[in-house]
Amino acid sequence: MSNLLLWTMWRLVMLSTVLQVRSGWTFSCPVICQCTEQSFRCTRETQLNSSAKSSLINNIRLTHLPLQEVPSNTFRDLHNVDRIEISQSDSIRIFRARAFHSLHSLQEVLIHNMKNLEFIKKGAFSDLPKLKYLSICNTGLREFPDLSTISSLEPLFFLEVGDNIKIDTIPPNAFLGMTEEETYMNLVGNGFKEVQRHAFNGTKMSKLVLKGNRNLRKIHDEAFEGATGPSLLDVSSTALRSLPALGLQQVTVLTARSAQGLKTLPPLENLVNLQEAHLTYPSHCCAFHTWRRKHRENAFLGSFGNLSRLCNSGPPQGIGYPSASDMSYPEYSLDDFDFQYLNLELCLSDAPIKCTPEPDAFNPCEDLLGYAYLRTATWVIAVSSVLGNLAVLAVLLTSRHKLTVSRFLMCNLAFADLCMGVYLLLIAVVDHRSRRQYYNHATDWQTGGGCGAAGFLTVFASELSVYTLTVITLERWHTITHALRRDRKLRLRHVAAMMAAGWGFSLLAALLPVLGVSSYAKVSICLPMDIETPASQAYVMAVLLLNAAAFLVVCVCYGRIYASVRNPRLATRRSDTKMAKRMAVLIFTDFLCMAPISFFAISAALRMPLITVSHSKILLILFYPINSLCNPFLYTIFTRAFRLEVRLLLSRCGCCSDRAWLHRLLGLAARKPRNSASSRKPSSLRFYAYHIKMQGCILNRGPK
Repeated sequence: MSNLLLWTMWRLVMLSTVLQVRSGWTFSCPVICQCTEQSFRCTRETQLNSSAKSSLINNIRLTHLPLQEVPSNTFRDLHNVDRIEISQSDSIRIFRARAFHSLHSLQEVLIHNMKNLEFIKKGAFSDLPKLKYLSICNTGLREFPDLSTISSLEPLFFLEVGDNIKIDTIPPNAFLGMTEEETYMNLVGNGFKEVQRHAFNGTKMSKLVLKGNRNLRKIHDEAFEGATGPSLLDVSSTALRSLPALGLQQVTVLTARSAQGLKTLPPLENLVNLQEAHLTYPSHCCAFHTWRRKHRENAFLGSFGNLSRLCNSGPPQGIGYPSASDMSYPEYSLDDFDFQYLNLELCLSDAPIKCTPEPDAFNPCEDLLGYAYLRTATWVIAVSSVLGNLAVLAVLLTSRHKLTVSRFLMCNLAFADLCMGVYLLLIAVVDHRSRRQYYNHATDWQTGGGCGAAGFLTVFASELSVYTLTVITLERWHTITHALRRDRKLRLRHVAAMMAAGWGFSLLAALLPVLGVSSYAKVSICLPMDIETPASQAYVMAVLLLNAAAFLVVCVCYGRIYASVRNPRLATRRSDTKMAKRMAVLIFTDFLCMAPISFFAISAALRMPLITVSHSKILLILFYPINSLCNPFLYTIFTRAFRLEVRLLLSRCGCCSDRAWLHRLLGLAARKPRNSASSRKPSSLRFYAYHIKMQGCILNRGPK
């Protein structure tokens, strides 16, 4: 108990000591000022009444000032004081009007770390002709301070307003009357949400720094109306979605790093003097390079236009040096003669804009599809693929025939190829909309939901297509190998379970880049080419190797199928053999199309790229989805069974009914058991079929 009592007493003594020391550090009244518990004054009168020489004290630093307000005329008529700092006060809530008034030697004012300061009244800073630095940082101000009566005459005025998170707007004419000379504004880390129109009216800005205002979403188009400059504009780490369309003509340096919302640029004609840009997205640098090149070409052509007019203008008049007779007339001066030098702007504009980040290998300066023939081919493949696979699905799903294993697999393959066609259609539409201005759409497209959806579709479609083709091959091999073993025949439920696993794998492969393993936003065609992290590289390699493994499985299975067909000791049905041959052509065509893609993709995944992204688009747009175009035609549309299904479907709609009846009759005859006595069709059936054929003959149609 005694130990506890001693411990408590020791803590109380230490606490009182700390409080005494802190109270000694809290506030110290400057020698030239007069301080009481309720008031504070630093005027010419207190300066003269002080014991110190007033000329030796030119810096007033007030920390932990124990007042709730700084009243009017607090610093009235102080002489030889060029710096006043008020900071670390938790009690001050307001600066009254004329708090800093007529201080003709004052050069710097600092108001820092005052969390409870809410208002600086209008006219608080007035008649300060030598003020050149004003800093208001880390306060609780609720509105932008009034600076209209400062009237500084200094050639360069530095304004710093930072970390005032409760100020949400810069109002109109916020700086009018502050100074008529050049200004450097550092307005960082505030709570600004908007810069209103005419906000910078009446200013001459050399630099305007708005970085770190993370809630700043809008700078009004007329915010710089009535202002000169700025030459440097920094909007890094803001939520801006666009820059103002007006008032940027004098900007030479533009900085917009970590401004993820700034995905489009203003008309580049408004940035005619831009020399340096530090941006967030590489595609924006493409805009400046392209625009500067066109500007240079126009200047070049304009110069040659002047030259051609010069050559066609006949004898020289006023070209070169004037003659003596011309010089004899007093009304002529040197300014009256056009020496017709070539446009010097052509030479001066040749310097490129320094821009970062530069476009990289994954995002070159080109349209989404780049080449004109690639654009045409994409539309052809996309439309044909969508229409062809829709036709296959429509016919197979509306058929009245029993759903067999082959039909089920064809439906899955058609759906996968349809997804690939939709992906191509998305790419073609975006390319058409962004043509010649992809730099203004690149970021919005690649980081938005559209590119993510397109990438998901293409990975899902390609993996499901490869998986389905592999299952088709395995099913054909199993059926032919065990043709006489009905107990070993694959049932629909078995294949459905296999395809369910394939759907799960394809969905997982397509979903991983959405979850951060690789990314669809790396390239404009939205394929998972991001291999920056080990997980991303492993993902890309795994997908490519699985596709290569599927190709090997197909090769082995068709080798076994070919051996079975060639072996006379194995009994195989003729229909199985024909189907196997047809599917062999199809699947080898598919995988041969994928072979170059897999080769170059694996080399790129191993960080040894052999071709550029621009060239890879040719492979990825022409060869990669060509299977989606070929599959429906090779699998179904060009087959006799599919044509029968189409006619039967049309017969239900009242079209081709005669030919549909013919096919039904022939189908019934084909399903009858064949023997030596009945190897031919009954004569009545042949006659009836012939009669149906002739009904549609134009020679049998009588006059109407």
